[in-house]
Amino acid sequence: MNVPVFIDISLEEQAEELRAYFKGRGAEISEERSEKVEDDLHMIIGVCDASFKEENVSDVEGILNGIVSMLALCSGDKSESLILSFSEKLARAPSPELGLVCLKVLWSLFKSLEETSPMRFHVYYHLVGLGGKTGQLGTVYTGMAATRNMFVKTPLSTDQLQKLYRLLHEVLLASGQSEEAGQVMVELLGTFTTENASEAREEAQRCIIASIKDPNTFLLDHLLSLKPVKFLAGELIHDLLNIFVFERLEAYTKFYNGQKEFVIGLGLNHEDNMRKMKLLSFMQMAENRNEISFKEIQESIQIGDDEVEEFLIEVIKTKLVRAKIAEGDGMVCVSSTMHRTFGEADWQQLHTLLSQWKTNIHTVKDQMQHVASAQVDLMHKKI
Repeated sequence: MNVPVFIDISLEEQAEELRAYFKGRGAEISEERSEKVEDDLHMIIGVCDASFKEENVSDVEGILNGIVSMLALCSGDKSESLILSFSEKLARAPSPELGLVCLKVLWSLFKSLEETSPMRFHVYYHLVGLGGKTGQLGTVYTGMAATRNMFVKTPLSTDQLQKLYRLLHEVLLASGQSEEAGQVMVELLGTFTTENASEAREEAQRCIIASIKDPNTFLLDHLLSLKPVKFLAGELIHDLLNIFVFERLEAYTKFYNGQKEFVIGLGLNHEDNMRKMKLLSFMQMAENRNEISFKEIQESIQIGDDEVEEFLIEVIKTKLVRAKIAEGDGMVCVSSTMHRTFGEADWQQLHTLLSQWKTNIHTVKDQMQHVASAQVDLMHKKI
């Protein structure tokens, strides 16, 4: 480790002072030295939560940082179990104020660990938990990419990834960050294979429900490629997802009329589902259209004549469709729209467009070089 030493005395002397301190706080610990400092530290960490009784939280921070400085100077196999025990103790801080202190101390410990240390995961896991409890998750989690970069030199096992993603999902949801929580859940489901997809059955269901329920999530086709979601094929929850990915309003209405109790049992609101399906239905209508009449929208989306303009304003606000309302003509002019699904044919079309763009760029470049050469030749002739 590379961390400042908070007490400029030997490890043995530090252990002796900490033993005496905790003994004075009523902790069950002997003041006598052990043969090995690691054994001393093991006993000290076992009672370190006695420091939580201090009235001044800065005193608590000082004591805990003293333990961090000792951990920084320990080596060997025992140091890993000591770090794990210390992290678990701090993760159980009894109040938000002490939680913030423990968060700072654990963050110092995490930053002190070598990038190749396998203990980074365990410390970071408890940091995420403390960040959630104290409302300070943003200090230790800024996104999936940053988190992955923390463990480039110590790749996490699949079990560790799943454990961390589950906690992140729980903490993000609790803090009201539903979009970020959804992204983490997709990452979690992506760690499962065909062989163990059944283990994530409940998480796959929660992911589908949360995605349908989220008023700002409209593109759900990526969920269908996840192994745990594929495992649900043939079940009602999978059928409902397919409706939100591929079908139009009438398909959802038919499903709801036949499975009303199921939909309600999922905790989904029918009116919210109708709103989303109306928007998705219009997106599908607009995929290959430049103009759509108000009458066609009214019939397809099942809304009244006086509701069309308000509905179109709501569509445009989602930024999924770019369009202009020509009220006098009873038309909406579509300039672009997001595709609800992006399949092989769409990838092929994109490849063709990019290839054509590349060819056009080369053509322009050749023509510019020809013009430039002609200008140079003309200048030489004048000279």
